[in-house]
Amino acid sequence: MDNRDRAREFLAQRRLALVGASRDRKDFTRVVLRELARRGYEVVPVNPAAAGLELDGRRAFGRLQEVSPPVDGAIFFTAPGQTTAVVQDALAAGVRRLWFHRGAGAGASSPEALAACRAAGVEPVTDLCPFMALTGAGWIHRLHGALRRH
Repeated sequence: MDNRDRAREFLAQRRLALVGASRDRKDFTRVVLRELARRGYEVVPVNPAAAGLELDGRRAFGRLQEVSPPVDGAIFFTAPGQTTAVVQDALAAGVRRLWFHRGAGAGASSPEALAACRAAGVEPVTDLCPFMALTGAGWIHRLHGALRRH
C-alpha cells in the first residue's frame, strides 16, 4: 500500500486525535481541527499543555492513553524530537493508524519515530498534510500535494 492509499484509509476513520493541537486559536493545528470537524470527523485534541481545556469546543487530553473511548487514528503535529514519545503513547493506547504531518517544513516524522512504527508493524502516513488528501481542499493544497509527489 502506498502513502496515498494509507492516507485515504486513514481518512475513512471517523474518530481522530490531533496530537500537538495548539492552545492558540490561530495556529495551523486548530485550522486542521476545525476543518476535520466541519467535515464530520470527531476530533480529539491532545496536548499535555492543554489537558482539560476546551479547544474549539472539544475537551483536550494530555495523552492518547487518557482518551476514552479510544480514537481510530492519530495525526501528529509534534516536533520531530517529541514524536517518538507520542508514538509510543499511541501504540500503548492501541492506536495503529498514525499520520506524521508534513507541510512546508520538516514535519513531525523522525527516524526514531519511524523505527518505533516499523518495530510495531505500523506503516504511518508520512510527508503529507491532511489538506493534501482531503477531497475538495483548496487549489493551493492540491498543488502542494502534487509537487510533493514529484
